[in-house]
Amino acid sequence: MCQKRYERLVRMVSLRHSLERGFTLVEIIIVVVIIAIAAMVVVPLASSAASMQIRSAANVIAADLEYAKSMAISRGQNFSVVFDEAAESYRIEDQDGGVIAHPVKKGFDYVVDFRNERRLNKVDIADVDFDGTDEVKFDYLGSPYNGSGNPLNSGVVNLQAGGTTARVNVEPVTGFITIEN
Repeated sequence: MCQKRYERLVRMVSLRHSLERGFTLVEIIIVVVIIAIAAMVVVPLASSAASMQIRSAANVIAADLEYAKSMAISRGQNFSVVFDEAAESYRIEDQDGGVIAHPVKKGFDYVVDFRNERRLNKVDIADVDFDGTDEVKFDYLGSPYNGSGNPLNSGVVNLQAGGTTARVNVEPVTGFITIEN
């Protein structure tokens, strides 16, 4: 009798054990909800990489334009920012046309190359127009001139990354720099 009870108990335990190997509906629903929440967080972050890069690129260009203007005022000589749309880059030059040394990256020229800059490589310089040239010069007062040496009437750098655009404007006479998204 004891043997039969023992065998019945063993069968019940093994039956229960085989039932516990699967997942309950509640457990499956919880896992699906967790995956959905994770996807809702990750997908917007991945899609906004281009928009974050374009904002960073616009801020970098604006800061570098301000730097060139400040250098022109503090040194009392012309400094230029020359854009190369085809190469997705720009550089800062002194009045003799030589590329200046980068103030932070010691031993390097002041050249910003979006293609080789990991944090900006999704950004394209879509259009540069400083009254028909790809260069803006700042004189000792910080006033902007186009690449031909005429006072600037309008200056704009248009950036594009994915479906996002940004525009960096240089105002005539004052050289005031703004960013539009």
